[in-house]
Amino acid sequence: MRYRYFPGCTLKGQAKNMENTTMAAANALGIELVELEEWQCCGAVYPLYEDELISLLSPVRTLAAAEGEPLVSLCAACHHVLKRAQELMQRNEDARDKVTDFLEVEYKGEGRVLHFLEVLRDDLGFDKLAEMIKKPLEGKKVAAYYGCLLLRPSKVMQFDDPENPTIMEDFIRALGAEVVKSPYRTECCGAYLSVTEEGVARDTVAKILQSARNAGADTLITACPLCRYNLENCAVDDGKEPVQVYYFSELLAEAMGLQYKQLMAEAKERRRVASDS
Repeated sequence: MRYRYFPGCTLKGQAKNMENTTMAAANALGIELVELEEWQCCGAVYPLYEDELISLLSPVRTLAAAEGEPLVSLCAACHHVLKRAQELMQRNEDARDKVTDFLEVEYKGEGRVLHFLEVLRDDLGFDKLAEMIKKPLEGKKVAAYYGCLLLRPSKVMQFDDPENPTIMEDFIRALGAEVVKSPYRTECCGAYLSVTEEGVARDTVAKILQSARNAGADTLITACPLCRYNLENCAVDDGKEPVQVYYFSELLAEAMGLQYKQLMAEAKERRRVASDS
């Protein structure tokens, strides 16, 4: 299975562990993720107004570069922007003409825009994933935290049921861990309010973490670097055993029995040798 891959900015920096673990797991699963050449930031936030076309230049440039092949992303924010930009380009011919004329690219809005979790569910299959697990995460009690961006607006994202999603829970079961359902799993973490209104973000994060802990979880997984940042940095120490927050890909690599740091170093060395030759 071959896909074009859009990493986005954060996965090359603060969230690099998310990319490293995904790449190691993908390689073991026979999934080829080919990084786009000369990619740039997706814009991070989808514009509020449809006529704010300048904000669509970056995601449409990315979509055009991958057209003809399925495009995969890992960051929930990147996936949100790319998916919504594609939907607008499909629906609004006038906007598409203006953006593509400015960029001087051909793009018809075609092709699949996927999150890596969708690849695991729809293309590989969770049953197949379960068969390939080397070290089942038995004993771990894991809660999924979806946040906002993967699920809404549901008619555009088409990721899962926005009120009662199951993809992450099915993923957790495939890894051999125990699923813990938390009522705050689809609530916003506070997003960028952690910068401007830290108190609001702290209150929101406290509800999410307490909800997961009260439900019996010892681990929380997310697919969003901003969510993880808030869940870790806006959490208040209440003296109780904290819920550990991980990227979904970190648990995947662990369950696959991968020494992903070693694998990534070997892959980097192979690319260096290939480029030198």
